[in-house]
Amino acid sequence: MLNAFTLSNGRLSQIHLAEEADLLPRHPIWIDAVAPGEEERAWVEQTFHLALPRPEHLRDIEASARFYEEEDDLHLRSDFLLGTESKSRSVTVAFVLHDGILFSVHEEDLPVFHSLRMHTHAQAGEVENCNDVLIDLYSMDVEYSADALEEVYADLGEVSQKVLRSALSDKDAAAVLASIASAEHLNGRIRRNVMDTRRAISFVMRSKLLHPAQLEEARQIMQDIDSLDGHTAFLFDKINFLMNATTGFININQNKIVRLFSVASVTLLPPMLIASIYGMNFRRMPELDWWLGYPFALLLMVLSVLAPYWVFHRKGWLK
Repeated sequence: MLNAFTLSNGRLSQIHLAEEADLLPRHPIWIDAVAPGEEERAWVEQTFHLALPRPEHLRDIEASARFYEEEDDLHLRSDFLLGTESKSRSVTVAFVLHDGILFSVHEEDLPVFHSLRMHTHAQAGEVENCNDVLIDLYSMDVEYSADALEEVYADLGEVSQKVLRSALSDKDAAAVLASIASAEHLNGRIRRNVMDTRRAISFVMRSKLLHPAQLEEARQIMQDIDSLDGHTAFLFDKINFLMNATTGFININQNKIVRLFSVASVTLLPPMLIASIYGMNFRRMPELDWWLGYPFALLLMVLSVLAPYWVFHRKGWLK
């Protein structure tokens, strides 16, 4: 699918792409190709005289080859966040700045691009050329990452209430660990995404294609990214704390089970010892010599059980 936009009084205005280049109503400044087919790809390449990046060029690309200049064209490969839940992932987008037109190619529609297309009638004067569109995309990507971080904050707040306000059972601890793992995954994705955006903005600033107003906006984006870095670092610390607290509750539950077996073994050991001594140290049946033999042995066994139980109770080890 191809989406083309032209500049109209400082606003983005979507136009219809004709099948022939001569029939284009206006010169576009942004063409967004979402999973383009072979016919669409061939039309763009023939009309604008450039080679669009193919899907195999978007994946498994080295980090050092993501940004480069080729003749008069600027090529960028950037990762954009898709989704704000545990199954979130990054989608690689190829940008090509060619002859005053920004070409963007990606295999899946992304919230940032959809949002910018839906807000084509922004305030007049906000867009001057294709560079502004590129900067706006990166700016909205940073805002989307910030919104995703707010969701991580909210999720970890609910987890904190479960962990810190009541004792956790093993079942609850398993659910908490799953929530923490989900938050850690999303936080890591956001951190990687903003790192990639920082590298892209830095490369665009070094390319000397931006005028002073655009450079200032790019610097503001870099400052926003720096603030997000602090938030992601804080969330990593909070995740580690909640993880340690949850594993601590799991260890406490396990210690309770081990303590139960320890108390049972210590409590039952004395009567077993008495029974062994009583049954192995008589030449003939004891009740024939002393009719209180059995009651006396049973009494000793009961007392040997009650004595450690009383000690454990006084120590508070049975609570």
